[in-house]
Amino acid sequence: MSSGAYFEAAREALDRLETHSGRAINEAAEILVEAIRNGRTLYSFGCSHSFILTEEVVYRTGGLMLINPVTPHGMAMDVRPLWMTSRIERVNGYGAVLAEGAGIGEGDAVLVASTSGRNAVAIDFALWCREAGAKVIGITSLDYTNAVTSRHPQGLKLKDVVDLVIDNAAPAGDAAVSVDGFEQAIGPLSTLTGVVVVNAIVCQVVKTLVEAGEAPPVFVSSNLDQGDAHNRRELERNRHRITYL
Repeated sequence: MSSGAYFEAAREALDRLETHSGRAINEAAEILVEAIRNGRTLYSFGCSHSFILTEEVVYRTGGLMLINPVTPHGMAMDVRPLWMTSRIERVNGYGAVLAEGAGIGEGDAVLVASTSGRNAVAIDFALWCREAGAKVIGITSLDYTNAVTSRHPQGLKLKDVVDLVIDNAAPAGDAAVSVDGFEQAIGPLSTLTGVVVVNAIVCQVVKTLVEAGEAPPVFVSSNLDQGDAHNRRELERNRHRITYL
C-alpha cells in the first residue's frame, strides 16, 4: 500500500534526521541564541518549495517572533507560470541581490534551505551573507547534493558555503516511495523533514533562553482568547528586530 509506504519512509527519515542531525540542530540553535543575545537579527530563506520552511517558521503559533523571512521574489508558489521558479533559482548573482536587499549584516543568523543545494540563487545568497559577517546555517540533503553536479559558475554547492550544514535526511531526488510498474518515485520528504528541522531549532532556542532566565518572544495562537493581546504586546516590544511588520 503506497500510503503506508510513505508513512514508513517518513518515520525512517525522521529517525535518520534525529540520529545524524540532532547535534547540528542544537549547534544551529546556539548560533541563533548568540545572535539574539547580541541584539542581532534572524533570517530565513529558500527558493520554491524550500521557502515552505520559512513560511512554517515565521509568524507561526508556538514560533519564535524574531525570525524574519527573506522573500524569494519570482521563486514562490504564487508565480505564474510556475516553471519560472525553476529557471529563476538558477540565475547567477540574483541571490546576492536578495540578501543585500534584506539588510543582512554582521552578527546576524541566517537559515538557508535548498534540498539539492546545487542552484545559484541559494548559493549566492549564502555567500553574500557570510561575506557580510552573518552566520549561515544550510539545510540540505547530503545524499541529494552529493549525487548531482553544481549549477553555480564556481562549481559550489550550498554545503560548501555555509557555517553549519544540517542534513535533512531526504533521499537523492527527494521522492521516497516506489510503485510497482511505475518508473518515477513519488512521495517527497524534504518539506516534512525540513519543517521538523526548523521547529526543532526553535524549540531548542527557547529552551536555552528560558533555562538562562531569559524570556524569548513566542507567538500564541490568535484564535485563543488571550492571543491577540499577547502577540501585539510582544511584537511591539521586539519591533526593532522584526522586519515583517
